[in-house]
Amino acid sequence: MKINTATQLCAVIGNPVAHSFSPALHNAAFEALKLNYIYVAFRVEDVAGALTGMRALPSFRGMSVTIPHKVAVMPYLDEIDPLAQHVGCVNTITNEQGRLLGSITDGVGTLRAFDEAGVSLEGKRVLFAGAGGAVRAVAFAMAEKARPAGITILGRTRSRVESLVRDLRETSPTPITAGDLATEVPKAMAAHEVVVQGTPLGMFGHETDESSIPVEYLRPEQVVFDMVYRPVKTRLIEAAEMAGCKVVLGMEMLLHQAVLQFESWTGVRAPEEVMRAALRKEVQT
Repeated sequence: MKINTATQLCAVIGNPVAHSFSPALHNAAFEALKLNYIYVAFRVEDVAGALTGMRALPSFRGMSVTIPHKVAVMPYLDEIDPLAQHVGCVNTITNEQGRLLGSITDGVGTLRAFDEAGVSLEGKRVLFAGAGGAVRAVAFAMAEKARPAGITILGRTRSRVESLVRDLRETSPTPITAGDLATEVPKAMAAHEVVVQGTPLGMFGHETDESSIPVEYLRPEQVVFDMVYRPVKTRLIEAAEMAGCKVVLGMEMLLHQAVLQFESWTGVRAPEEVMRAALRKEVQT
């Protein structure tokens, strides 16, 4: 990789940020296409200062935004796309000659992952386990762009579930239902074709042998997507495969949101397989 006065800078900001896989994905893609870009990670506490610096540096082309800054960056942007406004946060910033444009790629990236897996969400009933930030991004994208027959949100914190359902109903004609994750899983599993696991259960460092969805309720005709990407195959995904379900890996969500960022910053088609290989290597180490 050659770095010179024409090199374009991209970065991820967060606090902490040392765990991020984004530098590996994007730098592998830049190198594969011989683009004069570099991607680094910055631990940031002063969000306003970071964005002022980005605006002042013409070569600072793109920024990924992770916890805890996804909401904090919004007042400092010149434009925010409608989906990000509905979700209420931003994970991608593109510098267009000093104008900072905010968007969110998590949800649309997930739709790409479903599409690549050959799964159409149109007319399907989608069940979400969890009501956190990642679920919020994906649920809005599905409700507004995928034309499902209905969406059900099950969570453990009633106020969070009700807030998400209320916001979804304000922006989409898709029927939205709220419920309790502790008591309503059996009934909900029997009535939905697509299951989205959006809690930390099953994640490396958490309860890896547990799942928010008891595996005995899985049916062969269901599609199961687990947002957890480390390990690559969670207990839920392994059980779903054994039950004959179609599965979508959490790693694919992470990959495709990065693909969308890459394409926004460079204007060229991302080398998806190169990025997938780089991500798999990082996840498995």
